[in-house]
Order: sequence, then structure tokens, then C-alpha cells
Amino acid sequence: MLILALESSAKAASCAVCRDEFLLAQSFQNSGLTHSVTLLPMVEDMLKNCGAGLEDVELVAVAAGPGSFTGLRIGVAEAKGLAWARGIPCAACSTLESMAWNLSHLEGQELCCCMDARRGQVYAARFAVQNGAPARLREDGAVAAFDLAGEIEKNSGGKCQLLVGDGWELCYNEFSARGIPCRPAPPHLRYQSAWGVARCALELARQGRLTTAADLSPVYHRLSQAERERLARERAASGNTAMDHLA
Repeated sequence: MLILALESSAKAASCAVCRDEFLLAQSFQNSGLTHSVTLLPMVEDMLKNCGAGLEDVELVAVAAGPGSFTGLRIGVAEAKGLAWARGIPCAACSTLESMAWNLSHLEGQELCCCMDARRGQVYAARFAVQNGAPARLREDGAVAAFDLAGEIEKNSGGKCQLLVGDGWELCYNEFSARGIPCRPAPPHLRYQSAWGVARCALELARQGRLTTAADLSPVYHRLSQAERERLARERAASGNTAMDHLA
């Protein structure tokens, strides 16, 4: 199966073409330009350089979340655009699980995948590498680093946690303060890559968990700041209205 994968969930953007597990081509850019400017030209150049076209692609995969709200929207929109007209199936891949696939050669290792979600929180999931694949120990979600440390303290049995993602430093400080063994992944394996998305997508295909371009959508795992502020204003206005009524 020829898989085209897109990764735009954080600061860097990447794309890859894979034949099942095997990487044929990958392009990565961390130039500071918006993904809406860089991602599609990267895809076009990469396909051209490896002698493939969209007509050859059998599955379009994208990191659907968690991650930057803007980055996720850009990646999902481009995946939908590439797949829709040609009727190509899509894979909505967990950003965190895709990151874990980059470390799937470390048999027996526990992985703590963590992305900085601001305000002392991380988007986090945990995996144990078993038989060359990440087996899930914790579902994706936004959690305070302090609370995540408490979970691991109770459930890890003292196993060293390999930290993956741009939330590694926040988690490292929190875990170390509680005596939880941990270390960051090597820099070249620490962050997102489109190959990980493609490998995650292959598992979704094998499990029959693909979707259509029409149904593909981001998975945010929490409300955006604008939505949180709107709800706070509505609650404040509702409280004021209730006080006026009592008066």
C-alpha cells in the first residue's frame, strides 16, 4: 500500500511516502513559515522526486491530534483536499501514537509521549514497546504534568520513562522531583515525523479503522483558548443576570 503522510501538529512540518512499512521519501521543514505555505509544495516536490503522483497514492494519512489547533486544521484540510476528489481513503492518526512508532525498535521500553499544551499541561499518552510496536498504556488527553507524574508513580512499577515530544522538559522536571526514573529520547527521535504517521496509518488500515475525506476531522482533546474565554464570559454574564434577578 502506498501511503502519503502529513505531519503539521507542531512547529515543524513533514511529509512522507511509504510502501507499507518502508520509507520511500520524506521531507521536513522547520523554517518558521506557516504550514499553509510550506506543506503542499513539500508534498508536490517529494512525490515528483520519487517518481510518484497522487494517482499512485492508496491512502492519505495525517496527524489529526492532539497538537496546535491551527497546525491540525491545516494538515487535515490538505489531507481532505488531496484525497476527496480521487476517493482515496484517509487515516486520522493520533499524533502521540505516531511519535511512539519512531521508538518502536526499543523492545520493552516504556514511552511517555508528551506535547506542551501550555499552562502547565501536556497532551500525553503512554506506551510500552511490545513485539516491535507501541502498546497503549494511557489514552491521549490533556493533563497537568503534576497529575501525569502521579499516574506514572502509581502505575509504572518504577520503570524508566523515555520522554518523547516538546513537553519532555516539563515532564522531566516534574518526574525527577518525584523520583520517577526518566530520560529524554535522542534529539533525532524526540519529535514528530511523517514516517511515524504513515506507520500508524498502516496499523489503522490493517484494523479496518480508516475514514473518508468527508468524515476526516481534527481531534483537539480540549477547547481552544477563544472557546474557553467565550464560555467564561457567558458564565460571568449568567451569574450577573442571576444576581440582578435576586436584587
